[in-house]
Amino acid sequence: MKPIARVLAAVAAAWLPVGVQAQTPATAPDAPSDAPPDSTEQGQTPLDAAFVPRDRAAWIRETRREAWKDTTFDVQARTFYLDRDKYDDSQSSAWALGGSAGFKTGYFRERLALAATGYTSQRLYGPDDKDGTLLLKPGQKGYTVLGEVYGEFLLNQDTRLKLGRFGIDTPYVNRNDARMTPNTFQALAVQGVYGGDDGTPQWKFGAGYFDKIKERNSDTFVSMAKDAGAPAWVDRGVYTLGANYTQGKLSAGAIYYHSNDIISIFYTEGKYALPVGDTARLNLALQYSDQDSAGDNLLKGDEFSAHQWGAKAELAYKGALFTTGYTRASGGTNMQNPWSGYPGYTSVQVEDFNRNGEGAWLLRASYAFQSVKGLSLYALYVDGSDPDAPNEYAKDEYNLNAQWAVADGPLKGLMMRLRYAHVTQKGPQSSNLDDLRLLVYYDPPGL
Repeated sequence: MKPIARVLAAVAAAWLPVGVQAQTPATAPDAPSDAPPDSTEQGQTPLDAAFVPRDRAAWIRETRREAWKDTTFDVQARTFYLDRDKYDDSQSSAWALGGSAGFKTGYFRERLALAATGYTSQRLYGPDDKDGTLLLKPGQKGYTVLGEVYGEFLLNQDTRLKLGRFGIDTPYVNRNDARMTPNTFQALAVQGVYGGDDGTPQWKFGAGYFDKIKERNSDTFVSMAKDAGAPAWVDRGVYTLGANYTQGKLSAGAIYYHSNDIISIFYTEGKYALPVGDTARLNLALQYSDQDSAGDNLLKGDEFSAHQWGAKAELAYKGALFTTGYTRASGGTNMQNPWSGYPGYTSVQVEDFNRNGEGAWLLRASYAFQSVKGLSLYALYVDGSDPDAPNEYAKDEYNLNAQWAVADGPLKGLMMRLRYAHVTQKGPQSSNLDDLRLLVYYDPPGL
């Protein structure tokens, strides 16, 4: 905790003389049913969705709460079934029931809010010889954990500071909320948003120190370095600094992560939207990741370097979205993603397609039904090439996804999602993987 204390002192000295106001609500696991089409995979965080909400007006409204009167409660029930037949013909299978319950106060004296969230995942089904779904702890054991408990300080109208244990979303440090419970972190973070009113340019920024992580199927917090794969005795955190600029249909930004003696990661992403007639839109995006060993090279024992670039084009027409993308990894070693869902455009349900020397093409089509509000479908195909390692082979992946989010009526707040993936691994003897998932979330309205 000493590094956090030092950072807190420095930030407080720089910001406390300024006025106060600002907060962001928690990120929902899925977009609302009336959101525009999007191809972001569950568990990923694109850079323009990092740091703070897109809606600056909502951000400001959140700062004007009265502490006890405006305390909010969040309860979600989840059940999740996952069955995976792996390349070696072994199987992982489990069915879990759980969810989360938490609260967040308004701001005492318009300066400090307090929050806490508890999570649980309990086994309904899970043979001991079919472990590995990440729905439960190793050994198919249920767990309960206080995953969030933090204070949030308003530094000025547009900037807030969080200290404690909480979830956050950036490309390489995020909740990765694609199982029963999300990643959360022991950290200090400053986040802010400036501009964005009446079409003016908007800047979003974030900076922080992440000391420990609670993985999504764990009830304990461990060193960020240990979670990345360093020896158990290594205790290192992660420093982050990033920003994103938005002006009209253009979005661009970058973020940097550094863990002493472990790894340095630089990520940048740009997006641009072009209208096509009156009812269609073309979205273009580019991304680049660069990863290097740091300091005493405690992660792998020696120096390493890796990078990946990607491009994506999307055509949105009414409720349909057609996507094509390409990524290429190189540099001498596989890309790393120890603290998040991987941000690559070809990272899908099972595979990330980020091995050294691996290139991958993505084709995706989705449709949100106009006649049945909240019902959507998508299918995708990723064609991967052979990586550089002589004992690894090309993979192809197919995904099918059906989702229904009930927006009105007595079942409002219910979301059901069925996901299926089939992966073919080529080689001297080809092998297959099948992954079936059924998710049901329920967020009671009115809390």
